[in-house]
Amino acid sequence: MRANDLLTPDQLEAVRARHDWKAVGLVLHAWTLIFGAMALFVWWPNVVTFLVAAAIIGGRQLGLAILMHDGAHGLLLKNHGQNMWVSQWLLAYPVGTDAVLYRRYHLKHHARTQQEDDPDLVLSQSFPVTKKSLGRKIVRDLTGQTGLSQRFAQFRDAVGKPGQTFAERFARARDKVGGIVISNVVLFAVLAMAGYWWLYPVLWLVPLLTFFQVFLRLRNIAEHAMVGDKDDPFVHARTTLVDPLTGLFLAPYWVNYHVEHHLLMWVPCYNLSKFHRFLKEGEHRDRMLVEPSYMRVFRLVTARAEDNDPGGGKGRIHGERRRYSGIVMEEDAA
Repeated sequence: MRANDLLTPDQLEAVRARHDWKAVGLVLHAWTLIFGAMALFVWWPNVVTFLVAAAIIGGRQLGLAILMHDGAHGLLLKNHGQNMWVSQWLLAYPVGTDAVLYRRYHLKHHARTQQEDDPDLVLSQSFPVTKKSLGRKIVRDLTGQTGLSQRFAQFRDAVGKPGQTFAERFARARDKVGGIVISNVVLFAVLAMAGYWWLYPVLWLVPLLTFFQVFLRLRNIAEHAMVGDKDDPFVHARTTLVDPLTGLFLAPYWVNYHVEHHLLMWVPCYNLSKFHRFLKEGEHRDRMLVEPSYMRVFRLVTARAEDNDPGGGKGRIHGERRRYSGIVMEEDAA
């Protein structure tokens, strides 16, 4: 689609507008919520505040990945070098991913959305599934099985192969996970200097391996599972409307406006809701695939009858994978 076919010149100018201060504000917002949730548990430690804090932090870890996604599109900061530095060190590395590697394949996803060579097709092609199948996946996510499996695969890949010299292995590990290790060591050191080193394993790693994985999976499902015509840009992705509470966990920073993002991928995240409003007021308002809630989406993608459940109650996790971006996750078995 051409931009001029979608919006008027004034509307295009409005959705194209980029402001460094807004991007910086969103990054600060994400980290403020993370440290604020940690402070809540320190101030009032009990099971309920732990679960609330862990869920909020898992949602903001997804938020960091979403903002990294904007950075990979070059949309955070106007200066390219600053944009990539923030994307890597403040957003991608802390949650175990790499903005540069992510950008390389993500742009192909935009160019080939829902086609046979779409690198993200594996995330959506198995749907619909049964409710039990999705439930097994969520249990594996919440118990840390998915996250640990991915991390082990990530670090196994980073240490190289037998027969390589120490120098070759070190260089590979540095390139693959060096930034991830450094950023997490810095985060641990900051918490330790504040007198709360234990917050790193309890309220950073635990949410990263549990709640983050669940929110990541559900968001992935909503974006492309069981969408419409793969050649129609208005329906080969899905926009899902959210209330503020759902948005806090599943749709941080306007990521739920996914049709709009695929129509014009150079629109900053903070302008996507405005873009959505312009489209709903225009001639294309009835063409977009829009669902009123995530619950509606999950009912749709779990429409397979239980007697056709391919997992048979024995869910498993895929072994080593070739890539892990932190914002998408390879679909596992039933």
